[in-house]
Amino acid sequence: MNIFVESPAMDDVVQALGRLSNVVELYKVTGEYDIIAVVSTASIEEFRDLLMYKILKINGVRNTVTSVVFNAPKRPLYSTEAQRTR
Repeated sequence: MNIFVESPAMDDVVQALGRLSNVVELYKVTGEYDIIAVVSTASIEEFRDLLMYKILKINGVRNTVTSVVFNAPKRPLYSTEAQRTR
């Protein structure tokens, strides 16, 4: 999930996102977006509730752009699976 943030609220938004158990990775980035959050939910309904009732309610979050991962043909090197094969 790409997140647009009001600049003065960046640190507060990062802290609030970090407290959400569904947020499994969190990155401050340069470019069009301010934050990339990788989230995990059991269903699209749970994702909708996370977005509408938690993430979009965080003071300083202006907007989000969401992508749903259908398949991960190549996972990051730091994934648990990659660590087991070293």
